[in-house]
Order: sequence, then structure tokens, then C-alpha cells
Amino acid sequence: MAFEGLSEKLSATFKRLRGKGRITEADVKEAMREVRLALLEADVSYKVVKDFVASITERAVGADVLESLTPAQQIIKIVNEELTNLMGGANAKISFANSGPTVIMMVGLQGAGKTTNGAKLAGYLKNRMGKRPLLVACDVYRPAAITQLQVVGDQLGIPVFSLGQVNPVQIAQHAVHHAKDHGYDTILLDTAGRLHIDEQLMDELKNIKAAVHPNEILLVVDAMTGQDAVNAATAFDDALGIDGVLLTKLDGDARGGAALSIRAATGKPIKFVGTGEKLDMIELFHPDRMASRILGMGDMLSLIEKAEQQFDEKKAAQLRKSCGKTALLSLTIWSRCSSCGIWEISASWQG
Repeated sequence: MAFEGLSEKLSATFKRLRGKGRITEADVKEAMREVRLALLEADVSYKVVKDFVASITERAVGADVLESLTPAQQIIKIVNEELTNLMGGANAKISFANSGPTVIMMVGLQGAGKTTNGAKLAGYLKNRMGKRPLLVACDVYRPAAITQLQVVGDQLGIPVFSLGQVNPVQIAQHAVHHAKDHGYDTILLDTAGRLHIDEQLMDELKNIKAAVHPNEILLVVDAMTGQDAVNAATAFDDALGIDGVLLTKLDGDARGGAALSIRAATGKPIKFVGTGEKLDMIELFHPDRMASRILGMGDMLSLIEKAEQQFDEKKAAQLRKSCGKTALLSLTIWSRCSSCGIWEISASWQG
């Protein structure tokens, strides 16, 4: 399970903080040293870890601990918020075209799971968003790539557009015309990958981009490659300008460092995650849910939110009391007697 080792280490760190009556600067620095080591062991990039720990330390040192929270809970709250921000804050959605079919260009290195996960995404769009997707076979180099796309497309009930071993740019252009003529509203281009990033690959992808002007360029990266996934994301973004990431095999990486590093390294969000081999095992990426999962403390986070709410209510009550005045709202309703024509008060309310 992703983040298993990180979750265990963070839980142990927070457990040692419990029972302390007050958080001192030394307590925070000791806890952050352990958090830093846990993140590095999870294969999070050094720079990301350094900035992340510095941000938490700045907030935690000297922070006012809420009356209804323990110091350990305060640290958990801060770490949870910073983890969520590190991964993007909120779920990032696909940019759909205002008119005409939406073109989604799937890019990535060979072996990242681009073909299968492109099909998974098409299935997600069809079954959960009511779209009419068309898969397009633009990988004309890898043996059996077209056949693989046709097989998974058939399993999902999604048509595949293919012109065989011709220029991928022409395939993409013809696919867009085909989609318009046959009423498909979403086009997913399965482009070629390489075992490594090279100029020939990038030139071809740039040519496809220039020809069809995709609404979305999604990079497919393998979570199990750790920092190599982050390096690939940076390289593709520099050369092509990606819009987001589809992170595969997140279920198989116990460290999970790629998920924590990609957003910080590229500025581009993780939009979807592959969570298993089955064709329906793809999910929207929610940074807040992932942060809660990493900490393994969903119940405690809910308790902290409730305690904060009670604290805010108590603060507001004290503020009203210290003011020494009570705000009154009054309402008076006048009505005219139908017999004598004299106006009189028919109702009065004050609160």
C-alpha cells in the first residue's frame, strides 16, 4: 500500500508528542527531524522535504495551541494542511472544450502504463461523466501497441481509431475529423513512448501538439520509479508543457515519494491515480484525502475540526460578552382599521 512506511513513521512521531503539556521549540525541531527522515526514506526529493519541514516548523514554533486541542493534535493539524498544500490543495479537473471534441494527449515513457491507463481514463469519462470517448492509436513504433489499445478498448466498449503504421501526426488529425463526423466528444491520443527521453520523441510529440492543439496534455508516470518519475515529469513539462499527471501503480509503491514530489517539482497537479490492474481502478486525485490517508488519522482530524469549531464559537461568545451590548432586532407591523381608518400596531417582535 502506498505510504505504508511513511504513515507508520509519522504515527510513531506523533505518539511521542502526546502527553506534553506545551510544545517547545526543541520539541518541534525533534519532531521535524523525524518527519524529515521519514519523508526522505519515502523517496521524496530533498528540496521538497527541506521546504516542507521549514514551512511546518515556522507555523508550529510559537503557535498558539487551541484550548481544546493537545499540542500533538496541533502538530498533526499543521502537517495535514501542509501535506494537502504540497500535493496541490484541491482536486484539479480536466479542461474540457467549450465547443467541439476535447482532445486529451496522453504522453509518457515506455513502460509507465500509458496505453492501459489512457483506456482506463476513457472508461472513467464514459461511465462516470457520460462522455463519448474515442481512443486513438498514435503509437506506431512499439510492437502490438495498436492491438493492445484495441483489446482494452473492446473490453470497455470504447471504439479505437487507427490508420496503421503511418505518420502519428496524420493519425491525430484524421481522428479529430472522425470524432467530429461521428459525434465523439472526447478524444484520447495514445502517443509513443521511449525507454528514455530523447529529441526524436519530443519532436514528434511537439508536432502532434501543434497539429491538433490538445485541450489537455496528461503525463503518465509510474509511481514505483520514485524520483525518476519526478525527473520525467520535469523533462516532459520543460519540453512540451504538460497540464497534469496521471500517476500509475500507486497501490504498488509503499514509499509514495513521487506523489509528494511531482507537484512541488513541476507546479503541475496530479489529476488521476491508477490504483490497480483492473480497467475500472482509476480515481480522481484528492490531495486532502491523500494527506489524511498518509497520516492514517482520519478520525483524529475530524476531532480537531470539531474542536476548532467549538473554540471559534466560544471566542465569539466571549467577544459579545466583552462588548457589553446586546444587538437587538425589532420589527413592528402597522395596520389600518377597516371600520374607522385609524392606523394601529398589530404586531411587534424584538430579539
